[in-house]
Amino acid sequence: MTSFDPALSRRAFAGTAAGAVTALGLSAADAAADSGGAPSAERPFRAARTRGRGARRPNVLFILGDDLGWADLSCYGAPEIRTPHLDRLARQGVRFTDAYSGSATCSPTRFSLYTGRYPGRTLGGLAEPIADRSAGLDPAHPTLASLLRDAGYRTALIGKWHCGYLPDHSPTRSGWGEFFGNFGGALEYYSKLSSGGEYDLYEGDAEYRDLRYYTRILTERAVEYVNRDHGRTPWLLNLNFTTPHWPWIADGDEEAGAEIVRRIRSGDRRALRHQDGGSLAKYRQMVEDLDRSVGAVLSALKRSGQEEDTLVFFASDNGGERFSYNWPLSGNKGSLLDGGIRVPSILRWPARIEGRQVSRVPVYSPDWTATLLELGGARPDPAYPLDGVSLAGYLLRGDAVPERDLFWRVRGERALRRGEWKYYRGKDGRDRLYRLSEDIREQADKSAARPDLLTELRAAWDRIDRELLPYPA
Repeated sequence: MTSFDPALSRRAFAGTAAGAVTALGLSAADAAADSGGAPSAERPFRAARTRGRGARRPNVLFILGDDLGWADLSCYGAPEIRTPHLDRLARQGVRFTDAYSGSATCSPTRFSLYTGRYPGRTLGGLAEPIADRSAGLDPAHPTLASLLRDAGYRTALIGKWHCGYLPDHSPTRSGWGEFFGNFGGALEYYSKLSSGGEYDLYEGDAEYRDLRYYTRILTERAVEYVNRDHGRTPWLLNLNFTTPHWPWIADGDEEAGAEIVRRIRSGDRRALRHQDGGSLAKYRQMVEDLDRSVGAVLSALKRSGQEEDTLVFFASDNGGERFSYNWPLSGNKGSLLDGGIRVPSILRWPARIEGRQVSRVPVYSPDWTATLLELGGARPDPAYPLDGVSLAGYLLRGDAVPERDLFWRVRGERALRRGEWKYYRGKDGRDRLYRLSEDIREQADKSAARPDLLTELRAAWDRIDRELLPYPA
């Protein structure tokens, strides 16, 4: 698969290198790399068959950015944004070039991750995204958290839920033993007001008052969770930042936040979308703040002595929005072109997986559900079969990833990827066929040259679609 060369994408990070060393305890070699030293070359992924130090089940720290584009990290090619801590995480583990979200917007991707199934298998997953109290994740449906909990894990979710509202839906009703965060899709970072003016910061199912910058609060909570004495009990922490989702407000922008609050309270339900605000510079601030926040949590993990036995996974929930750097992909959030669904994805597990590796295997959100359940010793519920495949054999033993198709469906668009080929139908109703290995930008339609393959992939998409719930009229 053709992709951006990481050797060309890691730039100097001179301005804050000294602070990063102090705050995160970086080694001298890591600090040199982050401040302009030559980056270590990645090698194609290969499982370390003889390593096997991690006999115990791993802790799982699963971190999601919000609307972060595929190339918004410097290790994925961002020309201006500097993300030394996430770059370091990638050097210590595996960077995936062809990793995808389960859908093109927030809620359905979270459904696919939490259930391991296509969003269209559940009523709540049909909302793209959830915008009111009429839909949510059924508490009776097994989830990554409930299945790991039943296998002996402690479970917590910190940050954005966006899978339904109280009183019927909540992380604490779907397997997470603890919840601290927001229920909706977006909030003003200081006031915690939603687009409708409701306050949206909760601990468990009760409001929690804190008017500081939201990313700071979530980072502190995550650090506190990691620092606890968990003993020998493994844990799952879903850490879901809202950064860099709109509104485009960085830490310290109290005046900009206050203006949005004024507009919300005057009845402007679109104020939170901040369509008259933001800039590339502001977006860079927000992404770099996300990077520092992730770095603080990883530093706490290292100090706690749990780093070796903790699987850390970082990704975005979907493609980037209007300030994202998605080059060379086409499309962005909401689209099933790769810019809307291909996301930066990094995995690190020091006990079992070697660093400085890159994987070009196509994977997506439901696969990580299946993978984590297998690694955690949890059995999926046979009444709710998974749509993802476990990558545990690939990651730990070098097994081939099972052949399968990656499937997406949103209102007005459809897509299916099989190997290097992608079938896509946009809102114009025209079927297209792209060979991603030579056309990552999805510009050269091969449907006329390969009508047989187009027909085959379209039929495969139709077979899966017939199993799913129809969209409401």
